[in-house]
Amino acid sequence: MRRKTSGWSFVLGLLGSGAMCLSSANAQAPGCHSCAATQSTSLMADGGYFAPQAQTGCGCDSGGCNLRGGCNTGGCGSELGDPKTLFGNCDEPCLNIGGWFSMGYHSESNDLFNSSPDGFNLHQGWLFVEKEAKSENGGIGLGFRFDGMYGIDANDTQAFGNPGATWDLDPRFTRGGGYGWALPQVYGEVAMGDFSVKVGHFYTLVGYEVVTAPDNFFYSHAITMYNSEPFTHTGAIATWALNDNLTVYGGWTAGWDTGFDFTTGSNFLGGFTRQFNEDASLTYITTFGDFGARGSDAYSHSFVLDMTLTENLSSVLQSDLVRVGSTGEDNVGLNHYMFYKLSDRVSIGKRSEWWKGDNITGYAPHGGVLPAGGSHSHYAQTVGLNVRANSNVTFRPEYRYNFSPAVDYEESVLGFDMVVTY
Repeated sequence: MRRKTSGWSFVLGLLGSGAMCLSSANAQAPGCHSCAATQSTSLMADGGYFAPQAQTGCGCDSGGCNLRGGCNTGGCGSELGDPKTLFGNCDEPCLNIGGWFSMGYHSESNDLFNSSPDGFNLHQGWLFVEKEAKSENGGIGLGFRFDGMYGIDANDTQAFGNPGATWDLDPRFTRGGGYGWALPQVYGEVAMGDFSVKVGHFYTLVGYEVVTAPDNFFYSHAITMYNSEPFTHTGAIATWALNDNLTVYGGWTAGWDTGFDFTTGSNFLGGFTRQFNEDASLTYITTFGDFGARGSDAYSHSFVLDMTLTENLSSVLQSDLVRVGSTGEDNVGLNHYMFYKLSDRVSIGKRSEWWKGDNITGYAPHGGVLPAGGSHSHYAQTVGLNVRANSNVTFRPEYRYNFSPAVDYEESVLGFDMVVTY
């Protein structure tokens, strides 16, 4: 057990927080925004996409919206009922205050977030405060968001792209035993009509999986997500919904994973989401320029194809590529996800991964030795369940098999966690 007293102090502090309007991060208050109106732009909320457990076309009248703009499974007549909040919901405009606890166990470390095996850990004790930048009748809307978290995921969420002990990379944010604090988002936002600009420290747009536990189907994370994607940026990013089917993004950030440091990196961040119909969308996001600590003369991209195949079956195909001229880094990943909804309470998912790294910045688990030259491949297969006790509590058991002949690595991992939103 690696849980510290300071971790439970944080938990009690969160539970005792007062708010004008408190809503779950995975189940925001109905009325605070419409899912249908924000699906194409909800990418900006946390860098993620539509949640695999989300229903489509339900209107979010009873279940509310999750961080990705999808509808919570608690809505649309679901037996799960409405998500519970400490202080209830409120009419617009409102200040949203919420969060979650993610607590879990895994049998082995795969060096990808889940790096504290054989113990039941608090991964994320999360609090967010948000006011949506809502434009009324084409007028100017102002908003902001702050996220703070405590847990063993903090060390992987801090601004480790900073050149020194600044922002949440400061040693004072480390609490020992793998635990620590992180401040992954602090930004202001201005909206006018279908156009908005976010300025500050925020989650990346790159990739499919995200840091926030309620917005991922699986307890563990993909190799590509951890090794080929930034987690956060500091800078400015604009979102423009050109029409119902096309949203574009564009802006500048101070490299990868930097927190209010403007001395090391400078790169473009942008792309688009194309909604083909109600059942298919494609998102392309790129970064290029100086990534800061990751290197200069760099380019990356991520493609995510999200498809609803039947009423209960959905598929996601993702591919990432990273090339850094200053270091010689050259890696590529391909992931495929399948999700099947058995009932309102139970969904099953599968994730298949292939990631190819290089001998300079590659990945060799548990202190392994990289090949002397050339590239090497890693593979992983994960199967898991989402079991929802109600609209606020989800259990995520999974089995994962990792292997890489190039670095003589093979490992089976059993894991499960519980995510409680509020």
